[in-house]
Amino acid sequence: MEPDTFPEELADALVGVQRLIRRRLRRQMPDPRLRGAEVELLRLVVARPGVGISDAAKDLGLAANSVSTLVNQLAGAGYLVRETDPADRRAARLLPTPAAEARLGEWHRLRAELVHRQVGRLDEADREALRAAIPALRKLADTLHEEAEES
Repeated sequence: MEPDTFPEELADALVGVQRLIRRRLRRQMPDPRLRGAEVELLRLVVARPGVGISDAAKDLGLAANSVSTLVNQLAGAGYLVRETDPADRRAARLLPTPAAEARLGEWHRLRAELVHRQVGRLDEADREALRAAIPALRKLADTLHEEAEES
């Protein structure tokens, strides 16, 4: 791999792996099918119950009106509950429903099984290379997140 093509090849590999994992899991998950942004919002709300729409939008890098649309869709599907924020009656706090937590739990379980199975098909040197890359990939994600917050 040439140094000048490394960033593009890395990005392509990461996107390709993520896309294939999502496609494989979609086939196994019950309806309704959730889009990537919907799953990201659900994951955020489960991790931070009570998060507001504007904070969720900032964390996800989306416009607040886009997050409001996602909230309406997920609330309609029974995955989110909106509560009035007692500190600011105009604002809403988002809470996951038991159905959202169950769905994300199942998604995590299926994803872990899929990745475990596929990584198990690799030879030991490739598995060790992936294991060793995890800290660097996490740092890359952190720097991407920090840069997005600065702009």
